[in-house]
Amino acid sequence: MAHPGKLALRDQLTTQRNRRSLAELGEASRALAEVALSRPEVRRAATVACYLSVDTEPGTSHLLEALRGKRVIAPLLTPDWDLDWAVVGDPPAYQAAKYGLLEPTAPPLGREAVATADVVLVPGMAVSAQGFRLGKGGGCYDRTLARVPVGTPVWVVLFDEEVGIDVPVEPHDRSVTAALTPSGVHPLGS
Repeated sequence: MAHPGKLALRDQLTTQRNRRSLAELGEASRALAEVALSRPEVRRAATVACYLSVDTEPGTSHLLEALRGKRVIAPLLTPDWDLDWAVVGDPPAYQAAKYGLLEPTAPPLGREAVATADVVLVPGMAVSAQGFRLGKGGGCYDRTLARVPVGTPVWVVLFDEEVGIDVPVEPHDRSVTAALTPSGVHPLGS
């Protein structure tokens, strides 16, 4: 059963996101790409794992363009709500998938492919100062983050006001190391 505190917070944050104009979303997407590429972790990365944004999520389209020349892998949702991974391609090639998602058109690499990434960029709705992210409730990223080697930067991509929110935590929740927002990369945790 879904945690009631998480459901209420998701609803509140979804309402806030839905109020953003297309111009605001575009500006945020460009800023996210600039911030990410200003970071040495991303500049020196050979492989970046990155979600393909949809709707009012912080946009990754400019970031994907900026990462051309690097190996970028993106998630494929499996029937059991886990994530497989596939190369996005250069130029990026993806298609509409179930649940309104976008997925790469390349063949699957396997669930463990996320472990090959030098930086992992994940979606979220909010994150606490301790690094616990609020996702959309499927749990697929919590399962995936268990496969990421310790020491790999794992950044949740958010809007600035979604960082430092008190997020209800459950035993299966996995933490992230930082939040990537249009204003910068914000370290989280201890």
